[in-house]
Amino acid sequence: MKGKLSELMEQAQKMQSEMQRAQQEMADAEVRGEAGAGLVSVIMTGRHDVKRVSIDDSVFSEDKEVLEDLLAAAVNDVVRKVEAHNRDAMSELAAGMNLPAGFKMPF
Repeated sequence: MKGKLSELMEQAQKMQSEMQRAQQEMADAEVRGEAGAGLVSVIMTGRHDVKRVSIDDSVFSEDKEVLEDLLAAAVNDVVRKVEAHNRDAMSELAAGMNLPAGFKMPF
């Protein structure tokens, strides 16, 4: 019984280590979202920190509302992509852990 418990504890520690590594990789990942066929783009990390905003010069000749709409659309696009990226990364991690069907992780 002691051997099984020790083995279980080792597996739990390994799982925790892999989880921390995966969370750091997700946080450090940079994802690009865009709007207006690339006229406005936003780079965001997995932590939802905006790293960079790029606006094509041609957009500045438009009304202010057009720029605001394009910026909002680019931010919304990148947020959706970050969420999908994080969800996919966690699914891959969970698949490697042989968890029971229907098991939900606490995040």
